Amino acid sequence: MSYVDGFVIPVAKNKVAAYKKMAEEGKKAWMKHGAVQYFECVADDMNVFPGCGDFKTLVKLKANETVFFSFIIFKSKAHRNAVNKKVMAEMKMPNAMPFDPKKMAYAGFKTIVEG
Repeated sequence: MSYVDGFVIPVAKNKVAAYKKMAEEGKKAWMKHGAVQYFECVADDMNVFPGCGDFKTLVKLKANETVFFSFIIFKSKAHRNAVNKKVMAEMKMPNAMPFDPKKMAYAGFKTIVEG
């Protein structure tokens, strides 16, 4: 089964272009070092499904922000650790991030159903 790193990131609408540029660089780095797939997805429909929570509440979304749901797929957790080590060794962090990292959520996910 594959392994997934997942992110939920609120980004100011006026910084979406800068975020996309950073994400393109991230995609190049992760794919170069062996990630299976890389996704950056911007919220398109945040209507609340009855009885469920929502991303707007989860990240305390402000009126001038949108949400990105991003994920990277790896062959396994060991593969993820090896790829991430290579990416972090060569990645240069921007002087100013196009989002507030304190509002970002991140976790590694073990796949239990895949199709």
